[in-house]
Amino acid sequence: MNKETFEKNYTMSSLHKAIKVLKAFTRDEPSLSLTELSKKTGLTVSSLQRFVSTFVYEGFLHKDERTKRYQLGHSLLYLGNLVKQESSLIIVAEPILKRLNEETGESVSMNIIDGFERRCILNYDSTYPLSTKMYVGDTSPLYAGASSKTLLAFMPDVMDYVEKINLEPITDQTILSKEQLLQELEQIQKQRYGKSRSERVRGACSVTAPILNASGYIVASITIMIPEVRYDDYNEQDLIEKIKNAAASIEQQLY
Repeated sequence: MNKETFEKNYTMSSLHKAIKVLKAFTRDEPSLSLTELSKKTGLTVSSLQRFVSTFVYEGFLHKDERTKRYQLGHSLLYLGNLVKQESSLIIVAEPILKRLNEETGESVSMNIIDGFERRCILNYDSTYPLSTKMYVGDTSPLYAGASSKTLLAFMPDVMDYVEKINLEPITDQTILSKEQLLQELEQIQKQRYGKSRSERVRGACSVTAPILNASGYIVASITIMIPEVRYDDYNEQDLIEKIKNAAASIEQQLY
């Protein structure tokens, strides 16, 4: 099922717009005015006023009456903590990824598919002064980087996604050929791991493995991220085995 069919038959337009408002806030832009929200969401200011008033009333947004700017509210913090506490995926993955982080000293993250993007839901930072950074909540296109491509490779509607997506350069190493992308996705499926160099962040290398459920559908991907200047200090095959073993451990405990 493609995105247009799904949105037409299975979603509520007003709820979809409301979610766009919440997703407009990011780590880099935690505070937004109505005008800025309008530019980011494509919604009119009059429509936004109804959404944000409701969100403020329910505690999902906070309005600074002095500056007239909005921030995410404490109700979301409560729900986020509830998800973290009750999510079997995160509960199982945390100690496994933490051990991998401590063993390698490198950044380790877990990512899921969120709509048509990759979103980070768990991260342990590198202990090295020079490191690649990932933050919980970060998103990126599904076609760029090992963590994203590994999710995409096992996505049920992968062909539909590739046909419709515009491959835009994020760095000079981003894959811009759909034929090449499909070849890499097929290879990831066969090997059950993905890797990348500077596709999404210049100077960052990643090795990723999928977490699949009992039916073989993608649940998440886990990734080791290493600066390119340090990547060749490692035995790449050893990194691949570490990330695949970690993914297998998570799958075994989940299913």
